[in-house]
Amino acid sequence: MDHRSLSRELSLISLGLIKDNKERDNFDIDDINFESIFESGIELMINHCREELAECEDKLDKTCTKILDSELSSTRSELFEKSRNEIKETISDIEIVMNTLSDILDFPKLIAISDQVEVRNDIKNRISKVLENIFNIDNSINNVMEGWRFKRLPRIDRDILRLAFVDIKYLNIPISVACNEAVNLANKYSDIQGRKMINGILRRLQNKEN
Repeated sequence: MDHRSLSRELSLISLGLIKDNKERDNFDIDDINFESIFESGIELMINHCREELAECEDKLDKTCTKILDSELSSTRSELFEKSRNEIKETISDIEIVMNTLSDILDFPKLIAISDQVEVRNDIKNRISKVLENIFNIDNSINNVMEGWRFKRLPRIDRDILRLAFVDIKYLNIPISVACNEAVNLANKYSDIQGRKMINGILRRLQNKEN
């Protein structure tokens, strides 16, 4: 993960700490304590990594059990196919665990990077762009949705899409890069239904821009 990806992820976490209330008449961006929000975002990101480590430990325990069970069952020919499939699933699980661990092992370096003024300013800029243009952003996304309303999406999915829109419209990030980053965030923080929804909306946004 480079500092730009880290900036997007921390922007997502930090944005979620700000009340999603677009009806505020006296909203002032200067009233937001970005430093406090940023520090809370870092803490949440650390806790998320701890949870991922715990999940990795649990998956490794389960894969070890699968391997042992497969070794025992492979002695019976009628269970050979089942054993082979279980081993394939086990290998896939191990790959997921290793990829997750690889990201987490880089985390101390990312924390150091996150303390850089450049990263903090980038996060503040992204969040400010969302909050200052939230009506236009939400309406634009809502216009490309099919059979669903933007406001009905979970908060985390709305914020992922908002940040992607800011990348494309206000920060001049290439559409393919913005969409890919949004998908990565969805894979990490959303559920299966949310990931599918976000993928579909991003494709329609991309087609509209092209």
